[in-house]
Amino acid sequence: MRVLLTLEYDGTDYVGWQWQDNGLSVQQVLEQALSRVLGGETRVVGASRTDAGVHALGQRAHFDTHGSIPVHKYPLALNALLPPDVRVIYAQQVADDFHARFDARGKEYTYRICNRRHAGALTARYSAHVPVPLDDMRMQQAANLLVGKHDFRAFSASGGSAKTFVRELNEVTVQRTGDELSIRVRGTAFLYNMVRIIAGTLIDIGKGKLDIDAVTRALATGDRLCLGPTAPAHGLELTRVFYESGL
Repeated sequence: MRVLLTLEYDGTDYVGWQWQDNGLSVQQVLEQALSRVLGGETRVVGASRTDAGVHALGQRAHFDTHGSIPVHKYPLALNALLPPDVRVIYAQQVADDFHARFDARGKEYTYRICNRRHAGALTARYSAHVPVPLDDMRMQQAANLLVGKHDFRAFSASGGSAKTFVRELNEVTVQRTGDELSIRVRGTAFLYNMVRIIAGTLIDIGKGKLDIDAVTRALATGDRLCLGPTAPAHGLELTRVFYESGL
């Protein structure tokens, strides 16, 4: 039987989703908990390999089991063993050939910004602090240029394994609520550090350090130097993963 989990986590103290030699990963603590519940070594496959410090509200992961535990009991059983910064929210049975990563048809990320003079005590772990005023209308104008299918090589950090840089973004929105901004990016697939480079660029445009046409130039030339810095990891959250089956 193949089981699909929906989980959320605070990525602050983890080296990312995937197993690493240099520290504790979310995948590691989840597999350790599953192995205890099922009484044997169990591997999980995640939909998104989030980086160190990145959070998730809607990560998805599947595993196989021959056990007799009812599917709806997995969240309770796993959460009793997981650290408090990792939580399984939902479990459901899926087809034996379902794949959490390869069957994903899209993902939605949210980048959060605290835009005031002093960083928030309760939000510092989950939002990037920008103490100078940001023009969110300019940021949205630039964000609109990213929607559609483009060559996003300028928005990719070195170290990725992509064979092509063409990606399609369905939505890029900038929303302000008081002194908090959120950049929501929805697309079919993403390059290494793509959302953080988008966020860093929109922040610089909001500051007035970059003009809106910097986005157009970067898409046309593929030049990373046209853009802003890679925004800090802790502001980023994997919000949702989409599947054709509506899972």
